[in-house]
Amino acid sequence: MINPEIENYAEQYSKPASGVLQRLNRETNLKVLHPRMLSGQIQGKLLQFISQMIQPKCILEIGTFTGYSAICLAEGLIENGTIHTIEIDPELEDFSIKYFEEASTSNKTKLHIGNALEIVPTLKETFDLVFIDADKENYCKYYELIFDKVRKGGFIIADNVLWSGKVLEKIHPNDKDTLGIVAFNNMILKDERIDNLLLPFRDGLMIIRKK
Repeated sequence: MINPEIENYAEQYSKPASGVLQRLNRETNLKVLHPRMLSGQIQGKLLQFISQMIQPKCILEIGTFTGYSAICLAEGLIENGTIHTIEIDPELEDFSIKYFEEASTSNKTKLHIGNALEIVPTLKETFDLVFIDADKENYCKYYELIFDKVRKGGFIIADNVLWSGKVLEKIHPNDKDTLGIVAFNNMILKDERIDNLLLPFRDGLMIIRKK
């Protein structure tokens, strides 16, 4: 949704991603379907900065994909901190583990393979930061599942909440992804337990702070 020239300029005037993340990005684009799902340099750096500002002890990520965002988020963990990251596609497990090891984050990363709707209820931790970037149809369900697991003052970030501008268009009844995003945005707007900012960055980030 951003002018590509402006996005290129922003990338040029931001510190480049680490060599590990650049290799991860390149291999994702070469070998994995739907490489656009990867966070990339600018969003990855933003997630890194947010995590470093919060300095979380425990992070939850729903939607690992190839591990780029998990590595960025792990940069802000305090000593002995942990990031739990959930990926539904078992074929991506070895890919992300390889890069967790290469980025030296494997010792603080717990990768769960399976359906987040089934895995999240089994997690007993209290989270300082949650990043939701999975199937859009279930964003509301993820939010409801994780809310009580987030500490007071903790943050939830949801990706793709502008969904390529489709949130402004007439939605086809069968477009479950867009319907899911719109329902999620409406849920957040009405939730008096939180404060929130919809940041028109990349494909839209909903940043939520639990009161």
